[in-house]
Amino acid sequence: MKIAVLMKDVPDLVEELEIEDGVLAVDDMSFVPSEWDDQALEEALLIKEEQGAEVIAVAVDTGDVDTLLYTALAKGADQAVKIVGDFDRTLSNRERASLLAAFCRDESPDLVLTGVQAIDDLDGQIAGLVAGLLAIAHASVVRDVHVANGRVQFIQEYSGGRMAEFSASTPALLGIQAARKPPRYVTVAKVRQVQKSAQLREVDGASAAVPSLTVRRVYKPEAAGHAQMWGDDVDEVAENIIRVLEDKKLLRG
Repeated sequence: MKIAVLMKDVPDLVEELEIEDGVLAVDDMSFVPSEWDDQALEEALLIKEEQGAEVIAVAVDTGDVDTLLYTALAKGADQAVKIVGDFDRTLSNRERASLLAAFCRDESPDLVLTGVQAIDDLDGQIAGLVAGLLAIAHASVVRDVHVANGRVQFIQEYSGGRMAEFSASTPALLGIQAARKPPRYVTVAKVRQVQKSAQLREVDGASAAVPSLTVRRVYKPEAAGHAQMWGDDVDEVAENIIRVLEDKKLLRG
């Protein structure tokens, strides 16, 4: 079995995000692997340990994804592929999905895994978009992925704590919510060792003309008002609540 894991790096939220002229100052940011993509990679590696699958980590080069891909190799991926071209951090999800789908179409993996979302997504729909372009089975918000008898078994989560168990034929694409185990840790020394001994495979990608959303402005939340502190006198608090409801015409006499 061949498993492709679609990955990306995202801003490190440990650092303060800076905004300049209505856009994020990406040149001053540090980037880290998307935590949900890391979950997808771990699930792929668990399947590899169980089934002997080949795991390919894939990322579009929108800046510097080398460390992300070398880290995937250090964790146990068999190949790391960088889709290269004239791309930058403003690449939309639909453009990214087109590039990833083109790679998967050429590579023909049996199973494609990716994170269910990323912190910098506008729509969190990479999994669905890629699956739609490939015309293969898809499910998102997925965990507990197993492969048996040529079929993929998994649990899909729903709102309200509900869950359902599914079985699908391959090829299929899953948006991973959580792996069965926490993502494995590798030291910086091991990543550097892999950088010296392994090579990234580069694939040329051409961004397609696809409809996409345009971000007009990014700005920090603007305060619309301030909280009112009413103390702990129950009667006074009750009177204040009634007054506020009457002022907003939410209380009928």
